[in-house]
Amino acid sequence: MNIGGYEFLEGLYYDKDHGWTKDEGDYVTLGVTDFFQKLAGEIVFIELPAVGRKIEFGKPFSSIESGKWVGRLKAPLNGEILEVNDELVDFPYVINESYYDEGWIAKVKPVDKPTQLAELMQLGEDFEAFIQQEDEKYKE
Repeated sequence: MNIGGYEFLEGLYYDKDHGWTKDEGDYVTLGVTDFFQKLAGEIVFIELPAVGRKIEFGKPFSSIESGKWVGRLKAPLNGEILEVNDELVDFPYVINESYYDEGWIAKVKPVDKPTQLAELMQLGEDFEAFIQQEDEKYKE
């Protein structure tokens, strides 16, 4: 689905920090949206979390740097890091090129997945309104 020139995929869960979460059964995969990568610009560095690390909703779990921005990615849920995308260490720009596929960041074993996923957004009118507000905010 295209919202304001940004691509969003059906079936993913989205957070207010422009990350996405994909339910993969026993685990979830985390990444950043098209909106995020376009706003950040070319990604030049990512600090990946350690496998086995516990992450907490709303707390930083990774850092990303672009040519114009440095920031932390916040966890969309509570869980434990099962795997990270090591390819991003040498090729962080893959996040810009394949943000919903090869640019995934981490795989996480969530705590109470159904409840936590229910707290995230999915495609629909409310999500579309949120993205439009965010787009206006960042254009200023």
